[in-house]
Amino acid sequence: MATNPLEEASLLQFAPFISRIDTGFWHKLGIFKLDVFKLDENAKRIHGYYRNDNTEALSCGFNADYEAFNSKQNQHSNRFNCIGHLFVKNTVEAFKDCDKSELLNKVGMQLWEEIKSGRSIENPSLLTQFIALTFTDLKKYNYYYWFAFPVIKPAEDFLTTPVKPLASFLSSLQIESLLTEYLNTFSDSGLPFFLLKKSDSQTVKIGLLKDWRNFFNNIEIPVVVMCDPSTMNANPGWPLRNLLILIGTHWKRSGDKVQIICLRDRAREGVRSISHSITFTVLMPKISDGLHDIPKFIGWEKNKRQKLGPRMINLSSSLDPIKLSESAVDLNLKLMRWRLMPSLDLEIIAQTKCLLLGAGTLGCNVARCLMGWGVKTISFIDNGKISYSNPVRQTLYCFNDSINGGKPKAEVAPLSLKQINPSINSTGYSLSIPMPGHAVSQVDDIKKDISTLEQLIDNHDAIFLLMDTRESRWLPTVIAKAKNKIVINAALGFDTFLVMRHGVSASDYSRQHYSIDNDNCKDLPLLVPGTELGCYFCNDVVAPGNSTNDRTLDQQCTVSRPGVSMIASALASELLISVLQHPMRQYAPAEMNITDPEMSVETLSALGLVPHQIRGFLSRFQEILPCNRAFSSCTACSAVILESYLQDGFSFLLKAFNSPTFLEDLTGLTKLHEQCRIEDIWDISDAENIEDVED
Repeated sequence: MATNPLEEASLLQFAPFISRIDTGFWHKLGIFKLDVFKLDENAKRIHGYYRNDNTEALSCGFNADYEAFNSKQNQHSNRFNCIGHLFVKNTVEAFKDCDKSELLNKVGMQLWEEIKSGRSIENPSLLTQFIALTFTDLKKYNYYYWFAFPVIKPAEDFLTTPVKPLASFLSSLQIESLLTEYLNTFSDSGLPFFLLKKSDSQTVKIGLLKDWRNFFNNIEIPVVVMCDPSTMNANPGWPLRNLLILIGTHWKRSGDKVQIICLRDRAREGVRSISHSITFTVLMPKISDGLHDIPKFIGWEKNKRQKLGPRMINLSSSLDPIKLSESAVDLNLKLMRWRLMPSLDLEIIAQTKCLLLGAGTLGCNVARCLMGWGVKTISFIDNGKISYSNPVRQTLYCFNDSINGGKPKAEVAPLSLKQINPSINSTGYSLSIPMPGHAVSQVDDIKKDISTLEQLIDNHDAIFLLMDTRESRWLPTVIAKAKNKIVINAALGFDTFLVMRHGVSASDYSRQHYSIDNDNCKDLPLLVPGTELGCYFCNDVVAPGNSTNDRTLDQQCTVSRPGVSMIASALASELLISVLQHPMRQYAPAEMNITDPEMSVETLSALGLVPHQIRGFLSRFQEILPCNRAFSSCTACSAVILESYLQDGFSFLLKAFNSPTFLEDLTGLTKLHEQCRIEDIWDISDAENIEDVED
């Protein structure tokens, strides 16, 4: 140009968009390619957006996520939607050979027609459009892409005065007025551009682009506001280019001046501010030689090497639906550590291998709870089949599983877990557990089952006893105590339940790693060390026997209120998690008087209390937390039982199965019974003597 009406005018340079594509976009693209697009390479309408509240690190970012394929876009504060043209090529060769100039010109001409026709005045979001040229290699999860943001190149360059802070053009009161007007009128509307004029020294008014002539009546230099994605001090964002083309096409001639405000919003410590916005005056250039001329278009994005070219992203590790499901499952757990529970150890939970003995009402619900906590390995032991009555209470089974005699629970339960969470490691074992009082005939088969059970308990960290009968819990209790495993026991009555953890054995390893010192509990008489807690059988003075013999129909089934199993299952799962979060793990002590308002710190984990037992009474909606020490003559966890099991192995177990009195004789309970009978005789004799005296 021969002369420049602006003093100190310089070339106006714009900050280009930088595409930031969310992983969810590629996942959705893969689904649409397989199920909807197939071999169709024609343009598809999608959506993207930019924001005007970016941090410096995210300056001029353009975003596309899983919502890009939705037909309707939701409006959000500080978010401005863009219309996109998606081209999905069928081969990488077609992607490479695609005529990029022709593609840009095709979309650019649509943009130019929308500017000339005035449609972009009614809908300003039409000014910011994008092209997404892609190829998806769904076998290797390689995604090739190249984004373009078409803009019209004017016949002359844009010139501008030096860029200045907004405070150089508006007073502080006018800036506050602008922010108020913007928040009340356009903040949630998604309109990226609007008009502004000063009312007085304190206030401003804003308006729509379509009201240009009436709004700027007799105003020489109009003021136009752009919601700016750029954070650069001297460079406005890419959307301004087409806005200036629109202004030069409909309202201003070459050489006219337009005041531009790049509105940049941010919130710090709950306070909204636009004081970092910038402003400058633009000298309108010559747009084209005529309305019938075909303008030039630019806008292909540069790659990471700052050269014009496509990009490629490999998402094989994160885009697999199973892995996406796994990360989604972990999301809520990880959010707990942000604010609510910073000390929560999710790794120890994920690494804990759980063995569930029983895949019935309790087993199904416990498995679901454990999976919700992020436990990765859940194994089942059960030799039953699914009956017609099971699916309504046992949440891993459905009606089809009970047809034709029923499928094995140990087979169906792991498959159901994998349908819920494909990343779970779950296996079922159809295994019969020998029981005291149940005579053994097929010795070889029983020996094989016991060997398998021992190996399974050895390979897992936490053992859940969730069986129907009392005596079926005896063998795993003995084996788990000998191998020093965490044992969680849950048992149901009609409207009552018991959830408890078994005591463990102290060892040199545990003393070294968990500071096991029972002497510390001597000063706290109500505190019971984890190594002295009782097991499920410690309150009994008789050995477990055959409880399945001569039972009526109601005694053969687990008859309980439906909600009891849900409550007990949840508490059993939560008890394990609390044990894992305690610094001493399974060696955590328990308190005998839990109602004491000054609970000992030693009994607390990151999640709170770690009780020994939880007994519930649904008839009065009450729970109590008793605690008892191990019984020296216990038929399951006493020293003599463990020593006999470790020394004699299967021969010891065989005697326990075949002889109803063997365990009582071994632990001294038989002598205890005889002593009690002798004392009863003396009590009766004394009573008779008293009666004789009275007579």
